[in-house]
Amino acid sequence: MLFERSSGVLLHPTSLPGKFGIGDFGSEAFTFIDQLAESGTKLWQVLPLGPTGYGDSPYQCFSAFAGNPYLISPEILIDWMLLNPEEIADMPSWGERVDYGAIFGWKPKLLRKAYANFSVRRDNDKNFHDYPNFQIENAAWLDDYALFMAIKDENHGAGWVDWDQGLRDRDPQTLAEFRAAYAERIEEQKFFQYLFFKQWRALKNYANSRGVRIIGDLPIFVAYDSADVWAAPELFHLDPSGKPTVVAGVPPDYFSETGQLWGNPLYKWKVHAKTEYGWWKRRVKSYLSLFDFFRIDHFRGFAGYWEVPFGEPTAVNGCWVKGPGASFFHSLQKELEKLPIIAEDLGEITPDVIKLRDQFGYPGMKILQFAFSSPENPFLPHNYSQNCVAYTGSHDNDTCWGWYLSTSNEMKTFYHAYMNRDNLDVPGDMLTEIWKSVAVFAIAPMQDLLGLGQESRMNFPGKTGGYWSWRMEDGQFGQQLVEKLKNMNYLYSR
Repeated sequence: MLFERSSGVLLHPTSLPGKFGIGDFGSEAFTFIDQLAESGTKLWQVLPLGPTGYGDSPYQCFSAFAGNPYLISPEILIDWMLLNPEEIADMPSWGERVDYGAIFGWKPKLLRKAYANFSVRRDNDKNFHDYPNFQIENAAWLDDYALFMAIKDENHGAGWVDWDQGLRDRDPQTLAEFRAAYAERIEEQKFFQYLFFKQWRALKNYANSRGVRIIGDLPIFVAYDSADVWAAPELFHLDPSGKPTVVAGVPPDYFSETGQLWGNPLYKWKVHAKTEYGWWKRRVKSYLSLFDFFRIDHFRGFAGYWEVPFGEPTAVNGCWVKGPGASFFHSLQKELEKLPIIAEDLGEITPDVIKLRDQFGYPGMKILQFAFSSPENPFLPHNYSQNCVAYTGSHDNDTCWGWYLSTSNEMKTFYHAYMNRDNLDVPGDMLTEIWKSVAVFAIAPMQDLLGLGQESRMNFPGKTGGYWSWRMEDGQFGQQLVEKLKNMNYLYSR
């Protein structure tokens, strides 16, 4: 079976402990997998792994295909003799959370040292014999991405819409001149991607060998300032100067009275359909090679999406527009067969979204924090079907403790009545509730497994600054928690 009763932990790699300022694909990641395996926890869910930009959100990346170089492990680069220990001697002093500013100032320089060391011996080092094949196999996105990042670097990080017109509009002669002048800078970017995918695939293979499968996260939309939009503007609603005419968001909801104005450019779905969704098929194929399952963030956008005119200060003045619907998934499945998709079906869900999800048999999501209002609430476990994925909360929610302390007295009263517990182990009780439910997968953020408070929240939708930076402390996922998970997985057949 594609989906079998299992449990999992939601932890983005940036949140792993370690000595290099940000979690990465080094020894701490392998230790984490060992701990999952020992506890019988069969799933590791991550957030998008793409290269992040302003705001540090993994949902606003410079590419839908590339990996985040910040996740490359310096420790492994030393093992591969691309760095020597002295070359990390200038490492900053890190705090408890990810300091993206300090990482941005330090890690790219470290990766350039690795590339320089590789360049000296590239023809004689058999450890990297597959680098030419990597470039060939990924040329469809890698060439544009490496060029995009090299131009961005030369323009001090400016968005592509603000580049000189020849570069902005991809004038062939201007691009050819840039490639010739900055060939080494472009090659660096390709090599960083090679390192990322070489390390990630080794980590995923190890996880699979230990019985742990990985759930990825595919955002439906791409960032405006991305290689994807710059390289294929015809696939998006843009004006002749490259600016969006309409952008993505969601109407007022649980998280915001004015909605969420995401700002992503919207797809010209009719153009995608004429190509039989070729760009999307390449994107999904890349995910199938990187993950065992993947969650589609904002799945409802395929049924209908919230379109906001560009320039609006909030998402209030938008409208619903019909998405590509079943024809999109039929086209994917014709070529890729049955897909291991989890549908993020949260927010304002209409019958057409439910119909689309169920037509293809994709499990939806149940967030226990949303449940405590009435017995009919679909997020209460007695209302679950087997074909769903249950969470205490997601990366967008507060921790269980944070939720409980900030929720209304009415919800607290309902919570205690429903849970039939007077004690105040809120995270532990909520974990038990979803683990014993009929949901095929039960998944909890690591913060809830550790019983942490609001200070450990990963994200707050619609707000910027200070998020995406939580890290687990060294040793925090200890043997006591491993044994607790092991017992829960045994008791509830996960």
